[in-house]
Amino acid sequence: MAAPSDNWIKTPSTNSSGRIGEGVIIDIGTGDGRYVYQSARQNPNKFYIGIDPNARPLEKISEKIHRKPAKGGAPNVLFIQAAVEDLPSELDGVANELHVHFPWGSLLRAVATGDVVVLNNLRRICSTGALLEVVIGLDPVRDRSEMERLGLTQLSVEFVDRELIPKYAAAGFQTIERGVFTASEWPELNTSWAKRLEGNERRAITYLIARAS
Repeated sequence: MAAPSDNWIKTPSTNSSGRIGEGVIIDIGTGDGRYVYQSARQNPNKFYIGIDPNARPLEKISEKIHRKPAKGGAPNVLFIQAAVEDLPSELDGVANELHVHFPWGSLLRAVATGDVVVLNNLRRICSTGALLEVVIGLDPVRDRSEMERLGLTQLSVEFVDRELIPKYAAAGFQTIERGVFTASEWPELNTSWAKRLEGNERRAITYLIARAS
């Protein structure tokens, strides 16, 4: 399956490049910031915000964004240290796109179970009509202990339809597409975590695309 390496949103409303216009793009659980940085460099007319409670992995790339653009800088990037349960009020209604790519720990549990507090916080920072993209990759063998710790089951389309879509709708997100595919079928997302998981045939990739109503 061919796909772009930046701002992938698997929805019929996107154009052939996968981009949906200008605006503010927020990446929750941004990790080392690779996705935000690379996307910002490729799309200078968009503004990217990466949010993560752990600032340490962002130290190197945070220094890089302040360089001149010719030397790798990205003036259209902002990194914020914050937990998804306590997002700054200054972000209310800001996002035109919201991404949660390969979450782990409490963020994974929140989006994979439809935690009401987290979903309401995500909706709070979205503008009306904003797109939310959640991409979850779980290996039932390698991730078994973490899944048990978080109380998660292997995600399926039936589970998404039965459990998640109603909870996302209650928080103000109307699902427009969802699905599950294997690692060999997934598009190339420009994240460090996606690169590490690449080629694992057991890992099922569950995605959900919704629009803020």
